[in-house]
Amino acid sequence: MTTRRIAGGRATAAFFGLFLILLGLFATATPALADEDDPYRISGNVQLDGEPLEGVTLTIDGPGGEQEVETDAAGQWRVGVPERGETYVVTLDEDTLPEGIAVVEAEDDSPNVKEVEMGQGGRVTVNFFIGEGERNVTSFFDQLVQRIIQGLSFGLMLALAAIGLSLVYGTTGISNFAHGEMVTFGAIAAVFLVGPATLALPWWLGYPVAVILSAVLGLVLDMVLWRPLRRRRVGVVQLMIVSIGLSLALRYTFQLFIGGGTLQLPFSSQAKIPLFGSVQLSVIDMVSLAISIAVIVAFALWLTRSRLGKATRAISDNPSLAAASGIDVDTVVRVVWIVAGGLAGLAGILYAYYRPGIKWDMGAQILLLMFAAVVLGGLGTAYGALVGALIVGLLVEVSSLWIPADLKYASALFILIVILLFRPQGILGRRERIG
Repeated sequence: MTTRRIAGGRATAAFFGLFLILLGLFATATPALADEDDPYRISGNVQLDGEPLEGVTLTIDGPGGEQEVETDAAGQWRVGVPERGETYVVTLDEDTLPEGIAVVEAEDDSPNVKEVEMGQGGRVTVNFFIGEGERNVTSFFDQLVQRIIQGLSFGLMLALAAIGLSLVYGTTGISNFAHGEMVTFGAIAAVFLVGPATLALPWWLGYPVAVILSAVLGLVLDMVLWRPLRRRRVGVVQLMIVSIGLSLALRYTFQLFIGGGTLQLPFSSQAKIPLFGSVQLSVIDMVSLAISIAVIVAFALWLTRSRLGKATRAISDNPSLAAASGIDVDTVVRVVWIVAGGLAGLAGILYAYYRPGIKWDMGAQILLLMFAAVVLGGLGTAYGALVGALIVGLLVEVSSLWIPADLKYASALFILIVILLFRPQGILGRRERIG
């Protein structure tokens, strides 16, 4: 037993050493971020037949957040941005143009939206061609269909992370607040493996390796932290507090090594392909949908058909009875942590394309949505987490048709409260006697 513990400790120390070395190499390959006190600049002109247009509103979105600016009397505008080497989206609000005037540009379906990359020089100019034209107005129905498809894509991605979170809670009782950082780890591992400034592996090799590393992270966390705490019978509240501390430690470790900027995975800026009506999806969007559906179906088959899957469901239902019936609870819990880590890593890669971009706190940004999906579907039930995630994804995207985009996450949490008032156990949860 002593020999096994020593070997396990050496293996754990070796993994963490390798992890820190990889992050250190990645940090040295990441370009330094710009000083926020001396921002870089995006500027431009808005003119109609050589005459300046005053009061035209433009929105600049990218690292550092969304900014809004209006043209001055000379038709000029400018904003400061914090980073170079990043992509910014400049959108001209056509509603602020004079009546009968539109942005026109040959062979451009969205002439009022332009993507620019801040180069090493620190200055980018964006001009718009203004003239008489006909504005393309998308009907409410077309917008609704587009939002529903985007909501399904986001919901399926969220489900990958929420299922792992629900499995961990069902088998161990841990509300793992560090699950968001496991999502972030998958994205960071992916960009380190396939990024041009690091290992530059082909994506078909780098992404599976990133998912495997995420699964290994789940295994190591269980071996080093959660299993010893379970054996000491630490209470649920104490375990939750430990998970919060682990979340903060991992989050700021990520920031230490990759900085506060936004990193991009390969193929992150692809053109949208018209499908039907006004619905447009990029190849990455369609691949993400296919991967999410395939993985969820495979997971459902594993959970219902395999011996380990049936044992996992048994432990989620009644851990004491499962242990009494001969199920090795520790082994099953360890497998659950591996599966949860792998699903979280895959969700991190897909979320990096959905955002798009990788940041040190990207997992924490959707942590509440993951918990909302788990609680909405029913605590400890994998299928409930799937249903809850799909509902949350649809609400987040569709609600942005009526409310500001900054509040779209709040709409899902509001619906969660409303549903729980009428069904406290969640959609697929069971009523349990307390006391």
